[in-house]
Amino acid sequence: TGPLKDIDFSVQEGGGPRILYQFKLEPPAVSFRTSGEKAGIIAIEPRTGILYINGSLDWETKKVHKLQVESLDESGKRVKGPYNVTIHVEDINDNPPEFNQTKYYGVVRQNSRPGKPFMYVHATDRDDPTTLHAQLSYSILHHFPNPYAEMLFQIDNATGAISPSRTGSYYLDPQKQDTFTLVVYVKDMAGMTANAFTSSVDVIITVKESLWKAPSIIRIKENSTQVHPVNISKVQSNEPGVIYGIFEKEKLPRLPFSISENGDIYVTQPLDREEKDTYTFYVVSKDNTGELVDKPLQIHVIVEDINDNPPVCQQDLTIIEVQENEKGGSNIGTVFATDMDEKDSLNSRLHFQIQSQEPEFPSKNLFYIQQDTGTLQLIGPSLSKRESAKYFLKVLVTDPQFETICNVEVHVIDINDQIPIFKNSDYGTVTLAEDTPIGSVILEIEATDGDEPATGSSLIIYQVKEGDPNNTFTIETDSETNRGFIRIKKALDFETRPLYNLVINATNPEPLVEGVEYNASSLTMLKLAVTNVDEPPAFQKPFYKAEVSEDIPVNTLVMTVEAYDPEGDSVRVSKMVLKDTQGKYAQYLACGKILFLQKNYLLVEGGSQKSKVFLTLHLRDVNDNYPQIATDYPTFFCYPVSGGERTLIQATDADEQLFYSKFTFSLVDEMNARNNWEVSKFNATHAFLSPKHANFEEKVYDVPIILNDNGNPPLENKVNLKVSICKCSSENSCF
Repeated sequence: TGPLKDIDFSVQEGGGPRILYQFKLEPPAVSFRTSGEKAGIIAIEPRTGILYINGSLDWETKKVHKLQVESLDESGKRVKGPYNVTIHVEDINDNPPEFNQTKYYGVVRQNSRPGKPFMYVHATDRDDPTTLHAQLSYSILHHFPNPYAEMLFQIDNATGAISPSRTGSYYLDPQKQDTFTLVVYVKDMAGMTANAFTSSVDVIITVKESLWKAPSIIRIKENSTQVHPVNISKVQSNEPGVIYGIFEKEKLPRLPFSISENGDIYVTQPLDREEKDTYTFYVVSKDNTGELVDKPLQIHVIVEDINDNPPVCQQDLTIIEVQENEKGGSNIGTVFATDMDEKDSLNSRLHFQIQSQEPEFPSKNLFYIQQDTGTLQLIGPSLSKRESAKYFLKVLVTDPQFETICNVEVHVIDINDQIPIFKNSDYGTVTLAEDTPIGSVILEIEATDGDEPATGSSLIIYQVKEGDPNNTFTIETDSETNRGFIRIKKALDFETRPLYNLVINATNPEPLVEGVEYNASSLTMLKLAVTNVDEPPAFQKPFYKAEVSEDIPVNTLVMTVEAYDPEGDSVRVSKMVLKDTQGKYAQYLACGKILFLQKNYLLVEGGSQKSKVFLTLHLRDVNDNYPQIATDYPTFFCYPVSGGERTLIQATDADEQLFYSKFTFSLVDEMNARNNWEVSKFNATHAFLSPKHANFEEKVYDVPIILNDNGNPPLENKVNLKVSICKCSSENSCF
């Protein structure tokens, strides 16, 4: 209720008749009149001023109704007005969403990027778009067929964009399933309420083969004369508008390939197979943000050979040696040549042919070469060095387009048909002292050989054939003079062997020809007499060592030392020098028995000579030291004690580590100690000490602790640990 004035109303659509407002009459006004957009159902009762709706408004038909109201007197003249009355119709959710097509069709490519839309569905709602009534949410209700646990497709709930899921991007394959039907569901109220209106539509999707495929191996002929760049292949992404790029698998100074914006691949320059015969690189596709659209494709390029390389002789001059007695048909050597063109192709197939032979004596065609292998053979009878020591051959090597000359020298070498002959068949007797140093030359011997010098047929090898079972001697040959030098290889010993009767032979490294054999001319005799030298006595062992426990009684026998004289003289202990005995004494007896010794050497006399030997006695530790508290750091707690503090204490032991691998810490069983302190294990050598309360005075306390080293036998020690309760500095140390 109120006076006549401009007024606005908001009215929900539907809902039937209703009263909106009552305008009050103000004299001399006796009635009201209305005009405007009344839609046939909006009216005012003239006498009472009640403004009402006689029916239902519809937002979809008209959203705003504008009327004018005025008051009249008895004569029907206007008293006040007209005033504007505006009725805003409020929307209610009374319209279901509708798809703009009764069925949708789409195409997706195999291996398409997950989340990249390939089609859209669209629905509309006639309700107010500014309210939830017309806010739509899309989802996939069903998926036919659905062979996997996860859906192959996904939909953007706000835009209706349909794209492959991650599973679909991997598994979609037209060879397995080329058609899918999706039931797409749309709800208004943004899909957030159970009583929202819904609609559904079928989406038929066809799966097609991926456009993004690596081309088959690309073959390019080397040294092309075409104008570059030359198109060699093409790739195409499943998505339009991508940016193509190339990156190399191997680091090259410059990759001779490029790709255009539409996926055409080019070679940018002529290629040389001999420089590089294959290339591998990758082609990528990216979107405008730089993200990969497809998996990189690996591109293989093979550079095909053309015949652009001549044969090359492997050596400037090939030298082949042939023995005089080599028979006709024998393989005497091979001429080697190479071709840089492709291996095992016609371009690198070589043929060999003898072009000339010098001298042409005793005939023109002494040699034959196999055309495909380059193997040289003799034709006819054996060669004779007396007729010609060398032959010069020119061998023509050809491939289908080029040719090369290879030079060959054939050396005719003497055969081993002469045996070495000693100048002396007996070198008599040589006398040596038994202490002659190893390596000394004791005699020079010589034999001669009639074969060609500086060959395996004339080089002489000297060996002791008989009389030296222990290899006491060795013989070295001077390759220039063929003389032999007999050297001492092992020490001489008059007492073991005073005389050697040696038989020495001379041979060649090259085998003798058939029918020729070594005989007595290649043997010589030598007697070696060894003279005695007075030698020092020797111990039975090079050194002596023993191990005893450190607590053995005085006069315990710890080791026995024995010595002898090589000449058979008697020996005696003459002196014992002690080192590092640490105040302990050693006694020895004339028989060589040592009663106690730590580390020293023993001197023994025999005749006029002396020898010494080192003796080592290792003492085994005994667990005879009590464990102690380490005092490297003072033990203290800061005053006043607040509780919860602890400090590390450490146990030590002078015995070997073996005997205190694990210490045990405990408090003495006294009431005062147990009421005030607590000990807890930390590791094998440390423990924590903690105060059990905070009521400590500022003074030094004696804490009785029992340490056990758990040795064999175990040793236990009671120690009083000094613990200070003191005022501390800011660095937590006692003042």
